[in-house]
Amino acid sequence: MKTLSDMVVGIGLRQPHYREVFEHRPALGFLEVHSENFFLDGGASMHALERARAAYPISLHGVGLSLGSTDPLSHTHLARLAGLIDRLEPALVSEHLCWTSHGGVHSNDLLPLPWTEEALDHVVRRLDAVQQALGHTILLENVSSYFEYADSSMPEWTFLAEVARRSGCGLLLDINNVFVSAHNDGFEAETYLRAIPQAAVREIHLAGHVRRAMPGGELLVDSHSEPVADAVWSLYAKTLRRCGPVPTLIEWDHDLPPLSTLVAEAAKADAVAAACFAPQSEPCDADA
Repeated sequence: MKTLSDMVVGIGLRQPHYREVFEHRPALGFLEVHSENFFLDGGASMHALERARAAYPISLHGVGLSLGSTDPLSHTHLARLAGLIDRLEPALVSEHLCWTSHGGVHSNDLLPLPWTEEALDHVVRRLDAVQQALGHTILLENVSSYFEYADSSMPEWTFLAEVARRSGCGLLLDINNVFVSAHNDGFEAETYLRAIPQAAVREIHLAGHVRRAMPGGELLVDSHSEPVADAVWSLYAKTLRRCGPVPTLIEWDHDLPPLSTLVAEAAKADAVAAACFAPQSEPCDADA
């Protein structure tokens, strides 16, 4: 298994970039793939992933476990994921704090939870079952939000921190999602980031978003189709100063640009981190 050093930057490995990645081996710290795309025993896609694994550490990022759903956990899904973990020995394994199914009907969206004690207990129980079935600690990612539940009894950051404390999972902190949710739901992004336990943050995601005019005002949408916004870069620097060096991924899933654009975004993340940890920079500060 290839392991990750504290401060490395990676990108998502997407099929249009396979050949260029294999031929030119860009200077990247790791590659991420969506786990469910490789729930198979062989074929061209698996061959490409194994070639990638020979050259880079791999991060498996899941979108289908539906950890917050009241539907039973899928044992078939867990068995396939466990088999993929055994086969690839990934450096990181992650999923989302969300629900995507109800009554066997699956959504194309990663839907947020109500932030209640009942939901907290439910998610922790399911995380315990998942981590036991996989024999692997997973990282849990915060998703973007476009509405709030009336019966939420705590802020999202308290819920997320408590899930990590009770389950022992790590956190995949998506800073763009924090920024998007903060705008849409009316809280301060820095309040959220300051409340997250530093030691639990084991990976960071950076992505682009788009703005949509709505009758009630402007909505931000986590589109993964644009460069990282300046405000998100600023939050990233503050997070690194607070948490220390953390493996970071540039996410870009729609309107996929040339590989060189993704590598340039990764290089920018490297540069931000270098500035944060240079001797003349400000020291890490829990209140930064």
